[in-house]
Amino acid sequence: MTLFVDTSVWSLALRRDAPDATPELAALRRALLAGETIVSTGLVLQELLQGFRGPRARSRIVATFAALPFLVPDRGDHIRAADLRNTCRRRGLQIGTIDALFATLCLHHELTLLTTDRDFHRMAELVPIELWTH
Repeated sequence: MTLFVDTSVWSLALRRDAPDATPELAALRRALLAGETIVSTGLVLQELLQGFRGPRARSRIVATFAALPFLVPDRGDHIRAADLRNTCRRRGLQIGTIDALFATLCLHHELTLLTTDRDFHRMAELVPIELWTH
């Protein structure tokens, strides 16, 4: 299984006061220790860098993400993300542009999404995105 780890989980992992009882955080730690493939994309890195303050936090985030393979969305990914967002909206679910892109990358590359964001769980009721479950 290849994991795409959402910003919500990385944010917990990089906090000093992260709760150890979070199943998603425990899953990320296990995956890292086991050497499982974890991929990311530039928007996750950008969201984290925008949310943490100080040069030490910035250096830690940049170093962590330097070790991860990055998916670079292409034109088709953006078109599919817009289609996915429109499909969800027509079915009564409003999702953000970035979440639509993350879901599209997971669908396109057959990745399992590790997230604490409940919007993705609602999205999974409408589209066949594979979510990590404990």
